[in-house]
Amino acid sequence: MKGSDLLVAALENEGVDRIFGVPGEENLDVVESLRRSSIELVVTRHEQPAAFLAATYGRLTGKPGVALSTLGPGALNFVTGAAYGFLGGMPMVLITGQKAIRQSRQAHFQIVDVVAAMRPLTKQSQQIVSASSIPTLVRNAFRVAAEERPGPVHLELPEDVAAEEAGDAPLVPAHAAELPVPSPEAIERASDLILAAKSPLLMFGAGASRPQLAPALSDFVRRVRIPFFNTQMGKGAVGGASDFYLGTAALSERDYVHKAIDRADLIVTIGHETVEKPPFLMSRGRHQVIHVGFVSATVEEVYFPQAEVIGDIAKGLDLLAGQLEGRLKTNPDWAVLRKDILDHIADRAEEDRFPLTPQRIVHDVRQVMPPDGIVALDNGMYKIWFARNYRTDVANTLLLDNALATMGAGLPSGMMAALLYPKRRVLVVAGDGGFMMNSQELETARRMKLNLVVLIIEDHAYGMIRWKQAVDGFADWGLTFDNPDFVAYAAAYGARGRRVTTASGLAPALEQAFSAGGLHLITVPIDYSENIRVLVDELRHMQD
Repeated sequence: MKGSDLLVAALENEGVDRIFGVPGEENLDVVESLRRSSIELVVTRHEQPAAFLAATYGRLTGKPGVALSTLGPGALNFVTGAAYGFLGGMPMVLITGQKAIRQSRQAHFQIVDVVAAMRPLTKQSQQIVSASSIPTLVRNAFRVAAEERPGPVHLELPEDVAAEEAGDAPLVPAHAAELPVPSPEAIERASDLILAAKSPLLMFGAGASRPQLAPALSDFVRRVRIPFFNTQMGKGAVGGASDFYLGTAALSERDYVHKAIDRADLIVTIGHETVEKPPFLMSRGRHQVIHVGFVSATVEEVYFPQAEVIGDIAKGLDLLAGQLEGRLKTNPDWAVLRKDILDHIADRAEEDRFPLTPQRIVHDVRQVMPPDGIVALDNGMYKIWFARNYRTDVANTLLLDNALATMGAGLPSGMMAALLYPKRRVLVVAGDGGFMMNSQELETARRMKLNLVVLIIEDHAYGMIRWKQAVDGFADWGLTFDNPDFVAYAAAYGARGRRVTTASGLAPALEQAFSAGGLHLITVPIDYSENIRVLVDELRHMQD
């Protein structure tokens, strides 16, 4: 058995069924080994979306996704995807090729130090120097990628190591690794602080969106009956239909949900990871914070908790609920505040204006998406509107990136959701700027026969930066562009395209696309004047 055969056998041992990427000359032994294996190789049109696909697989399953590239330029195209998984806490294994390391017949042609380049963006980056070590290194890569806090691991396989005979190198079986249970002292300390608080508030962060946590989080809210809000990436960790849901912190301050944050004297953050744009800004003397997490808090200028409950979040919350259940009284003022917050957010959601307002787009998308339907957002101004206005009842049904916040990830993440859940409705929402960064993957989606609808929000600009440019008083300059005919563009890739031309046309267009099945691209123009009216003027008035 040669090294590449052993690599593929080790991947099969980890339960890998698909690898995404763009192979090169240095991967040909691996490609041949994959051809004879049970693993499907999904060839993408660029390495970056292959990494996004692998990261989203990890996000949605808790198991590392796998991406493959060649050396040099191919490997470096993984960099953004690695950072996406690293900041977003998504387990993935990146495998890159390299020239032979026992001879250098091509000198330094295409050679860069990819292991060193990946080191700051991964949990571990390592070159494989011996075929016999492959089973151990692959098992360790998957273990490191999946354990808290999850993230990417990089393995570089030189072509001569891939081709060499490995001998009798047995595979390493996987084993379960249990997280430690939080200490009784930490549970007692947190319980005392909560019982002493007049207005405690829960916050669910990115780490609360781990696939296995949803039942435990909902049970905790049901038992303790404390109102909660969430960060952007914590959205849906507990359903927005709950009577205790107060909203999403789409901004760092001065939004309507911050009325609740300002009223709280104690905030219990569950799974908060400071890679997210801060959901609130701590200051001394304002309120106390208890950090509940898999790992200890990262202390920042705006986040310095006074107590921590570290370990298995589900077990820790169960123990904490045991201390609190039946001992807390819900302040009736929370219900009044909740109605005020949610009413403000829903304002003008059905306004009959064309081009459509952000509120109307979010409203119409919500109308056609069932509770388990998945919306995968790219990055742009609309992301703030979806974070604020889109109510989620099921965990991981609004996929957004509030950590690296990179453009170009929306289409690949939606493709992965459609691949994993072929019977659920999956919608990609992307701006015209972000969509065009990886639009070539429409061909991959069509080749994979995915049922996927892509909604392009068209403003002919890098809209979020243009908004910030206006808010900061700069001239409107340097951020606009032209677009292709998106309907014709869709047809060129074998998809069905449609343009929304009336205020009432979006919901029917989405419904027809989902009912028909297959790959669809719908473009809708947006009126972003609401950015200033709501997110600047209205919130400034509220603050005054």
